[in-house]
Amino acid sequence: MILCSAAACSQNKQQKVSQKSTYPVTKTDEQWQSELSKEAYAIMVKRGTERPYQNPYWNNHKKRFYVSAATGDTLFTSDTKFECGTGWPSFYKPYNEKAVKVVTDESLGMVRDEVVESKTGLHLGHVFDDGPRPTGNLPGHMLKNLM
Repeated sequence: MILCSAAACSQNKQQKVSQKSTYPVTKTDEQWQSELSKEAYAIMVKRGTERPYQNPYWNNHKKRFYVSAATGDTLFTSDTKFECGTGWPSFYKPYNEKAVKVVTDESLGMVRDEVVESKTGLHLGHVFDDGPRPTGNLPGHMLKNLM
């Protein structure tokens, strides 16, 4: 199963980096279009948003790993998934801290913390720290996803 997630609620204070960072895996728009599903491409490459409650994983409680649609790397696990009430899967910590980065997103006339895949820079979601706190004091990742 492949996660092409796209919104996050924040975990440990992960260092924010510039969106203009370079990433080890770079592909053309045409390559991503041919390799990803139409939905994954729209969310990950074009930084779109799927409708909440319209995916099979927001309310999934089975033990599982959530992996990238682009690289196949494990990004999150059900062990750190929690109910955020937004209609997207929510996680308070990535499976591997090096698998994702938090970057500054200044699109749509606002400044937000965006979660991207570390290898590709592709969009996974946003950090929202105003929601429920699954661990008492840490906000959690809420990820719009497509698998």
